[in-house]
Amino acid sequence: MTERTTAHRLQVATELHRFIEDRVLPGTGIRPAKFWKGFDAIVADLAPKNLALLAERDRLQSELDAWHGAHPGPIQDMPAYRAFLTRIGYLVPEPGKVKISTTQVDAELAKQAGPQLVVPVLNARYALNAANARWGSLYDALYGTDVISEADGCEKGRGYNPKRGAKVIEYARHVLDRTAPLRKGSHLDSVGYRVKDGKLSVKLKDGSTTGWPMLLSWSATRARPSTRHLCC
Repeated sequence: MTERTTAHRLQVATELHRFIEDRVLPGTGIRPAKFWKGFDAIVADLAPKNLALLAERDRLQSELDAWHGAHPGPIQDMPAYRAFLTRIGYLVPEPGKVKISTTQVDAELAKQAGPQLVVPVLNARYALNAANARWGSLYDALYGTDVISEADGCEKGRGYNPKRGAKVIEYARHVLDRTAPLRKGSHLDSVGYRVKDGKLSVKLKDGSTTGWPMLLSWSATRARPSTRHLCC
């Protein structure tokens, strides 16, 4: 039987309780007592609503099972089936004009486009895939598609192909030269990118530095903001 620890109205698995207090909360600035009090309030507020939703799901499933039991095989009368789904509440009328705002929403949701992913940090491949999905990696897209030819030793293969990777980087830098040119020089000659005093600073092979002018204005006028997020 799982050992449990009481936290307000909650009965928490002791192992989980210990993990939260010893590994999760330290460094967050949140005291364990405050965390458990808040979590208890959330559970007390949402548990009845969750139970009601589960009951509604069971009701719908029961209605669907009964209908399909009485009408086996492919659906013959789609209008009638749609009317049935509407009658039981599975389908509802489309809402009218709906407005949604991003006030008091985390910047990760309101300002940064991309899927919200949770990955195991110890798995490098998963972490890289998550970063690529978040930022819309041009490198990742080029490497995996036929935009880059597989001729002359540039096959995708089962592992990373450095020769193909070099072709990907070259192609991407040509894209940057066309769409977000540097004040001087070329992205082909860049050896490092960093933000200095709030501005992008690009170091070139000859040791000089240059910038990436009018980036935000370019993104707005060309309607291609995803180019701001190119990464490898």
